Amino acid sequence: MNASKCRTDALTAAEGRVLRLVSQSKTNREIASDLGISPATVKRHVENILRKLRLRNRIEAAIYALTLNACPTRGQVRCPLDLWRQNLQNSDENWAS
Repeated sequence: MNASKCRTDALTAAEGRVLRLVSQSKTNREIASDLGISPATVKRHVENILRKLRLRNRIEAAIYALTLNACPTRGQVRCPLDLWRQNLQNSDENWAS
């Protein structure tokens, strides 16, 4: 099991749904509307996602979520999402040191 999967397992089902919608560039208001919850609840879920996955902002969360799926440019010389994943894993190793 890779580090990404282990860290994602810490998310609740609701946080996972929010993360998926964040990766689709949706705003908190749009996510709230899609899920039938308040924007304040979405904000709290995003805060929890960032804390649990040790990410700095919503952009990193979106990129992280995209790396969980197949890279859209896989097969090219250097997939940008693979490079980001590698950097994230390296920072995890430094974090543990």
